[in-house]
Amino acid sequence: MIDRLVRWARRRSPWVLSYNTGGCNGCDIEILDLFTPRYDVERLGIIKEASPRHADILVCTGPVTRQSRDRLLRIYEQIPEPKWVIAVGICACSGGIVSDSYNVVGGIDQVLPVSMYVPGCPARPEAVMDAIVRLTETI
Repeated sequence: MIDRLVRWARRRSPWVLSYNTGGCNGCDIEILDLFTPRYDVERLGIIKEASPRHADILVCTGPVTRQSRDRLLRIYEQIPEPKWVIAVGICACSGGIVSDSYNVVGGIDQVLPVSMYVPGCPARPEAVMDAIVRLTETI
């Protein structure tokens, strides 16, 4: 009974943590747009969380650099189970135009298991919102 209640709460109110691994901030700005009155994702129960210890979904933007890889893994490990990862933007999906750089490891999937991909440069806020809603439907 308790497990069923917890699953219902997770589905109705996902807590999202956003992390930029070192991109141009284009996708990061689009994620921040979700929480403005224009898109108002809080009406769907989506809450932006500042602590990985309270988050359910990790939304990553930018390519994974050698410098950010360890930090990204540390943040992912701090998120309690069950946890999901969304890669937002072409840089997070595949490394983007800097994928051949000496300092870039690649996309987020080179380091973490990714649950959902949102391509685009930058990805539209509607696409990110749709990805979060579709991901919560699978919970």
